Order: sequence, then C-alpha cells, then structure tokens
Amino acid sequence: MDRLNITGGRVLLRDDGEQVTDIALRGDRIDAIGRTGAGPLLDASGLLVLPGIVDIHGDAFERQVQPRPGVDFPADLALRDTESQLLANGITTAYHGITLSWEPGLRSLESWRTLLDALGAGRWVCDMRVHLRWEAFNLDALATAIADIEAGRVHLLAFNDHTPSILRKTADPVQGAKYSDRAGMKLDEFRDLAAQIGARADQVPAALDRIGAAARTAGIPMASHDDNAIAAREGFRARGARICEFPMAEEVGVAARAAGDYVVMGSPNVVRGRSHLGWASAALLVETGICNVLSSDYFYPAMARAALTLAGRGVLDLSRAWALISANPAAACGLTDRGAIAEGLRGDIVLVDPATQRVVVTIAGGRIAHLTAEGAARLG
Repeated sequence: MDRLNITGGRVLLRDDGEQVTDIALRGDRIDAIGRTGAGPLLDASGLLVLPGIVDIHGDAFERQVQPRPGVDFPADLALRDTESQLLANGITTAYHGITLSWEPGLRSLESWRTLLDALGAGRWVCDMRVHLRWEAFNLDALATAIADIEAGRVHLLAFNDHTPSILRKTADPVQGAKYSDRAGMKLDEFRDLAAQIGARADQVPAALDRIGAAARTAGIPMASHDDNAIAAREGFRARGARICEFPMAEEVGVAARAAGDYVVMGSPNVVRGRSHLGWASAALLVETGICNVLSSDYFYPAMARAALTLAGRGVLDLSRAWALISANPAAACGLTDRGAIAEGLRGDIVLVDPATQRVVVTIAGGRIAHLTAEGAARLG
C-alpha cells in the first residue's frame, strides 16, 4: 500500500518525546505527524509507536546458514528466514556481521561471496546491509575484501582479530572442536592450519592499514571489535574506526567515549544481566553513559526487550533507552534518514504492546512488513 495512517498510539517523537498522536505515511516516508491522510487506518490505541530498530551488528543469521556443524543450507533460504525474524522483532535496518576469515566453511571466502551474492539478488523489505567482520590474519582474501568495499558491497567494516584466541583454544580438544567442526575439518588439520596462519603476524599491520584506507576512501564507517586495551582502541581509531564494539574491559569503553567514539554492547548481555563471556556488563555501561549503542549480537529478540528493560528500571526514560537501538546506531552508521519518528524520515515504525513487550506491527519503508493477529484486527 502507498499510504497508511497510524492513529491513537503513544508515539515516541524525535523532537517532542512521547505523545498520543497520529502519523500519516506516504510511500516510504513519514508524511505528517498529528494528522491523517488518505489510505487505511491502523488503530494503535494502547500501543507504543516507536522508531524502527537499527541493528549495527547481528550474526544470528549464521544459525540459518549452518544450524548444525557441517549442515549447510542455501544462502537465499537462510536470509529469507532471517529477514522474517528481523521484522518480527522490529528490526527494520540490519547490518549482517559477516565474518571473512581464513577458516574454511561457515566463515570462509566462499561463504562470504555466496552471502553477498544472495543479498544482492534478493528483494528485501528489511534494509539488510553488510557489516564486514575482517579477520586480521586473513591476508589471502585482502584483495577481495578491498574490491568489495570499492564496489559498494560493504556498508561497515569491523577489525577483528580472533586468531590468537583460536590458537590458544585449539590446544584444548573440547574448545578446539568448536572451530574445527565449524570449518568442516579434523581438529589436527585445523590446528596445523591455524599455526600456519598465526605465523603471518608481521604482515598483519600493513594489511590493516590497506583495508582501513579502502574503507576511508569509500566513506563507510569502521569499528574495532573486542578491544582488550586502551592502546588497541587508539590504534584502530587512528585508522578511522570511531565505533568501539564490545570492549572487553570497562576502562576501554570509558576511554572510547571520552574520545567521542560510539561504544557498542550486546542486547543479550542486558537481558541476561551479564556477559556470556564474563566481560564488561552492558547494562552497567549503559547506565553510566559509557555504552550508547546496543546490537542484537547473536539474538534478535533481545534488542527491543533490552531497551524496554532499561526504561522499566527507571534509570533511563523511554526516549534515551530506545535511542540505544534506533537513533544512536543510525548516527554511528551515518544514516540520517532513519532512527527516529519525524516528518520526512523513512517510514520505519514499530508498534509494541507495553504490557507484553511484544512487537505487534512492524512497518519498514512505509510497508507493513510484520503483522500479528492483534495487529491485523487493528487494521481497517
């Protein structure tokens, strides 16, 4: 439908906070606030009307591509199911954290190419983008990654370096099996491969400089991932990365915010009340003003729940809590046309039942993209 009107909901407006008001959508944009126009009516009385969620980092799609080690499904099928999950959870813009690693299998160069081709070929309602998680030691794929950045196929670059951790963990048969199974290799073979890759350490800094320069030229945002020290964060900031993803210690996040960087933590951390790895607490960093962006990380339903949980605690009002998953990630990614409800912005809107915290309707680019039975009953 080209037009839609949302009436009677408690709308979180960019400039005026929460108000009971109406919204008129036309095409893919918010046409008017405070009045309706031609077109169907969606009764939002009793519901929260919130900006569509912007997920800056989500890799739960990997479970659709490979639900079990060695069990792979076509990328188009996996992405269709992923899109349904995103929209059902109010996520209207999703940066898929696609890891381009030296590992065979799920995070290989072949998988990278397959996923990018499937994303490019599909017609998606959710605005699904590519967050390249560049593994620092993956020198063999450097030219491909730079070419894809230059071709506009990458929308965010993150510097990752899991190789030292993998080298440590593969010494243990149980932990090592996690990586070898994902790669589709025997553990001994995977250990040998990891050792060969680890021997390239002296070539890594120059490769990071090259891919960082390509991202700067392309004008895409950059992030560093799992920074374990302030010096590491400063090194990536010098390359142009103004997003600090999942700092491993609170002092790293503090230093990043003091330098004006965005600090990203995982919504599951907030919902569960702790990091699954025992690192910094996302809720604590949010409440102290250090973390200003929340992502889905590995579980899409956690985003809306995390924001509503923080607002329910009374430490943040709804506007500030919801900005963690809408306005702030949009700003971090340079998206000026979304993340808020205001005239002229994209028609990305989520209707939530405050009693159950359930997403009732998701509107993406002005189109109804997810509709529960309750939502359907409200449409007339």
